[in-house]
Amino acid sequence: MNALLSIRPKYVEEMVKGNKRYEFRKSIFKKDVDKVWIYATSPTKKIVGTFVIGKILKDTPDNLWKKFNGLSGMREQDFFDYYSGIKEGFALELKYLKLFEVPIDPKIVFPNFIPPQSFYYFDDTLIKAVGTIEHGEHNYF
Repeated sequence: MNALLSIRPKYVEEMVKGNKRYEFRKSIFKKDVDKVWIYATSPTKKIVGTFVIGKILKDTPDNLWKKFNGLSGMREQDFFDYYSGIKEGFALELKYLKLFEVPIDPKIVFPNFIPPQSFYYFDDTLIKAVGTIEHGEHNYF
């Protein structure tokens, strides 16, 4: 199964720099996800790459910050603002990050595309479309 995950462009950049090795979420996938496709939100509004999930850890925001702040790519205030009022959160370990040389316009692949609030599942439509688009990719880790 594949998932399309909305991530702010500044955090995609932190992934590329190696500063962000964990993605933090308030809720997590209910299905097994093999690959995550990264949708960089406004102003980028493109599918910019993929990663594979390593470990998924569930804990309180305080404990997640203690464990992963050096690998979060986030300021402490932003982290705790994100988790405000939340008792448990998730840390997704990023593995095999790949960014496309030419980001993909999601409206080419999904004609009625609406960016996911958090994430959504999809079939092999995107994978097949990527095979027909000359996009190239760079491996980061």
